[in-house]
Amino acid sequence: MTTSRHSSGAHPGEVEAPHGLGADEARRRLEAEGPNALREIRGRTAAGMLLDQLRSPFVLLLGGAAGLAFALGERIDAIAIATILGLNAVVGVVQEWRAERSLDALRSMTAPRARVLRDGHAVQLNAAEVVRGDVLLLEAGEVVAADARLLEAHRLSTVEAALTGEALPVPKGIEPVGDDVPLADRSDRVFAGTSVAAGTGRAEVIAIGMQTQLGHIADLLDRSERASTPLDEQLARISRSLLVMCLGIVAVVAATGLARGSSGLDVLLLAVALAVAAVPEGLPAVVTVALAVGVRRMAARNVLVRRLAAVETLGCATVICTDKTGTLTTGQMRVRELWPGGRVRALLEVAAAVSDAELGDGEGTEDSGDPTELALLRAARELGIERSDLEARWPRAGELPFDSERMRMSVVRRVDGGLRIFTKGALSTVSPLCAPAAGAPDVAEARAVEEALATRGLRVLAIASGDGDAEQSLALVGLVGLADPPRASAVEAITAARRAGIRTVMLTGDHETTAIAIADELGLVGPDGQPSSAVYARITPEEKLRIVESLVNDGEIVAMTGDGVNDAPAIHAAHVGIAMGIAGTEVTREAASIVLADDRFASIVEGIREGRAIHDNIRKTVLYLVAGNTAELGVVLVASLAGLPAPLLPIHLLWINLVTDGLPALALGVEPPDQDTMALPPRPPGQPMLGWDGWALVAASALLETSAVLGVYHYALGRLDLATAQTLAFTTLVTSELLRVFAFRSRLRLLPELGVRSNPLLIGVVLLSGLTLAGMTELEQARRVFHLASLSPGLWTLSLSAALIPVSVLELSKLVLRGSTPRAPGLHDPG
Repeated sequence: MTTSRHSSGAHPGEVEAPHGLGADEARRRLEAEGPNALREIRGRTAAGMLLDQLRSPFVLLLGGAAGLAFALGERIDAIAIATILGLNAVVGVVQEWRAERSLDALRSMTAPRARVLRDGHAVQLNAAEVVRGDVLLLEAGEVVAADARLLEAHRLSTVEAALTGEALPVPKGIEPVGDDVPLADRSDRVFAGTSVAAGTGRAEVIAIGMQTQLGHIADLLDRSERASTPLDEQLARISRSLLVMCLGIVAVVAATGLARGSSGLDVLLLAVALAVAAVPEGLPAVVTVALAVGVRRMAARNVLVRRLAAVETLGCATVICTDKTGTLTTGQMRVRELWPGGRVRALLEVAAAVSDAELGDGEGTEDSGDPTELALLRAARELGIERSDLEARWPRAGELPFDSERMRMSVVRRVDGGLRIFTKGALSTVSPLCAPAAGAPDVAEARAVEEALATRGLRVLAIASGDGDAEQSLALVGLVGLADPPRASAVEAITAARRAGIRTVMLTGDHETTAIAIADELGLVGPDGQPSSAVYARITPEEKLRIVESLVNDGEIVAMTGDGVNDAPAIHAAHVGIAMGIAGTEVTREAASIVLADDRFASIVEGIREGRAIHDNIRKTVLYLVAGNTAELGVVLVASLAGLPAPLLPIHLLWINLVTDGLPALALGVEPPDQDTMALPPRPPGQPMLGWDGWALVAASALLETSAVLGVYHYALGRLDLATAQTLAFTTLVTSELLRVFAFRSRLRLLPELGVRSNPLLIGVVLLSGLTLAGMTELEQARRVFHLASLSPGLWTLSLSAALIPVSVLELSKLVLRGSTPRAPGLHDPG
C-alpha cells in the first residue's frame, strides 16, 4: 500500500518537491548552503600531541635533569635521559593519533551517492551535492544521504540502531509527527547514515551536513572532553612530590656547600647528582611495559586496547554504563514465547508461510530480510520446518503487504486445490478478522496473554489463517512473543561486577517497558521491582553524554560501552570508552579506548580483573623505584652534609635507576594477578597510589639502604682509596636493590609463600644484573667508563653482607604487620 502527500516546500513559489528541484535552483542552494558533508573539524596535530606528552611534571623534571647534565659536560647522562623521554613520547603520540580518527570514521558512514529527482527526472549524484528541498528516492539496501521528511512510503522501514539504539527496523509512513517526540519515534522522517531495510519511498530533504542528526552527533563528539585517567593523575602527583623534594634538597645542599666555601661548579655537579638520584628515570618505561603486558593479557581475553592507559583505568572502574542492544543482549531477535503451547508446530508453520525473509544455509549464503521474520524462520527450522519446503508444497498465489497503517500482512497460497490465506500482525488488527472456530484459541484469552507478554518487553505477533483469499473469517492460530534476549554471559558478568563493587547502568534508546524487562532478566532491577538509577530508557545521544559527564563529575570512574553512533560521544567522554568489535560501527570503535573482539559484556569484567592486577603491579614498581631513589638521595645528601666526598657519581646513579632498578621493576610489572582481586570493591577514585602506608614503606626501606651503604662507605674511606670506597658504595647499593625487589613483591606474604619460581622473569633479571655488576668491576674498559675499581673477595663479602640487611629486615617486618592488619595473608594484596 502506497501513501503520499505533497511537500510543504522549503521556499514558497518554487518547484513542487514531488517533481524535484530544478537544476538551477539546486545549484543556487548548493552555493548558498554548502555541500552535504560533515564539517572538517580540525583535530589535534602530531606536534600538538607531542607537546602534550612533554608537558607532564615528570617529563619536565627529567628534562631539567638532562639539560643540567649536558651543560656540565655529563653527556652520557644527558643522552640516556633524553632517549628515554623520546621513546615514551613517541609511544604516546602513536596511541593518541589513532584515537583522533573518530570523526573521519563518522564521515565514512554517510552515503557516497544518492538518487534524487531533478526537473522531474531521477538522477544519481554525489551525496555531497544533495541540497535542502531535494527529493530522495529510497530503496532497500541504500544508505540515506540526508535527513528528510517522507512524501511517499511503500512498506518502507529503516535500520536506525546505530543512531537511536532501536533494535528492530522502524516502519515509516507519511503521518506527520511533531519535532518534540523522541528521535526514535519520528516515523515520518528518514535520517542520514541510516539504511533502508525494506520497501521504497520518496522524501524531501530537510537538513544536510552538520544540520543532520548525524552531524549533531559529530559536533557532540568533537566537543566532548575525554576524562583524564586515574593513572595519569596519580603519576603526576608523585612527580610533583619528587620535584618539590628534589628542589628542596638541592637548595639545602647548595646553601650548605656555598657556606662551606665550595666552588659554584662543585655545587652544580652535586645538584646534577641529586637530580639524577631523585628522579626514577626508568619509571616511564616500566609503566609503559607493564601496560603493554596487560594489553597482551587482555587481548587473550578478546579485549583489544587502543590507549595504553586505559588498561589500568579499567581496573579502577566504579560504574559501567552500557548500551542494551548487542551488548547486554544478543543483538538478534529470537522467539521467546509461543502460545498456546500445544499448537507450536502449527503456529510456526503458519508463521513461516507468511514470511518473505530467507535464512542462510550456513555455508556462505547469508540471512536476508526482516529480523522479525528471520527469528520466526529460525524457530521453525528448529522443528524441521523450512520455508522453501512450504513454498514448494503451498505455492504463493497472492500477497497483501504490511504497512504502518494496517500493521499486518497476509500471503495467499494454494493448498489442497484451493486457496488459503495466512496472516500475521498486531493482535489489535488481526483479532477483528477472526471468527470463533473449533480448536482455535479464544480471542479474549489471547488479549490477556498479549498484555502479559508485552509487560515483559516482548513484541507480540498474532498468527491466523483461513480459507479463501480475503482477510475475513480467519481462525486465530496463536501468539508469538519475540525479543532480543539477554546474553547468558552478561547475567553472570553483572553479578560478578556487583560482587566487585561495580555498578552497572543501562543506557538505551529502546522503549521503557522493553528496557525494564531486560534489566529484570539481567538482575539490574532491585528486590522491590524498581530499577532506580540502573536503567535509562528512550534517551538521546545528548542525554547519554550528560549522564556520563555527571557521573565523572561526581567522582566516579566510568566505563562506557556501546556499538552505535549514538553511543560515540558518551564513549569518548568516559574514563574508559569500550566499543563492540563485531556489531560496533567504525566511528564507535575509533572513539573508544578499548574494543571487545567478541562483543561480550562478560569480557569487560575480565578486563577489569586484568586492569586491577595491572594497577597492583604498577604500584609495586612505583614503590620499589621511589624507595630506591629516596635511598640514593639519602646517601648523597647525608654524605654532603657530613662533609664526605661524593660516594656515588652521576653515572653510577643513572645506571642504578635505569638498569639496576629498571629491569627488576619491569619484572614486577608482570606479576600474576591475585585470585581474590574481584572479591574487593574498587579503589576510591581519590585514593593516591602510594598513600601514607606506601610512603612509610619508602621511608623505612630508604633508611635501611642509606644506613647500609654509608656504613660500608665510611668504613672504606679510612682504609682504602676514594675510587675503591666509591666502588664499594656502588656495589652495596646495587646488590641491595636487586635483593630488595623480592620484599616488594607482596606487602604481607614472605618470599617462600609466594614461591621463588612464580615469577621466573624476576629471577632471571636479578641473576643477569648480578653478573653484569661483576663484569663492571672486573673488566678494565668497563671500570674506566664507570669510574670503578676492582674489589677483592673480602670486599665483595662485606658488600653482600651489608646488602642483605635491608631485605632481611623488610621480610621479617611482614610477620609483625600480619598481627596488626585485619586482612589475612592469603587475601588480595596490592603490594
